[in-house]
Amino acid sequence: MQNIRSFFIIATAIALLAVAALLTASLTIAFMGTLAILSIGRALSNRLKPVPVRAKTKREDMRVWNDGRGTIIDM
Repeated sequence: MQNIRSFFIIATAIALLAVAALLTASLTIAFMGTLAILSIGRALSNRLKPVPVRAKTKREDMRVWNDGRGTIIDM
């Protein structure tokens, strides 16, 4: 009788451990799937955004400074 009781306790403990491992694995897979979907959506939304266009051209050759008597604009 003692052996049968200990066998059932051990079997129950192993079953509970297996259920906990299965739950952890399924939650991990669900979390990874959610992250994958979010990262794919982010990558696609970045690709679909229009690229901003500059309205002004860069003019590096124009210099503006003040020499104390007035503002000088060197074109």
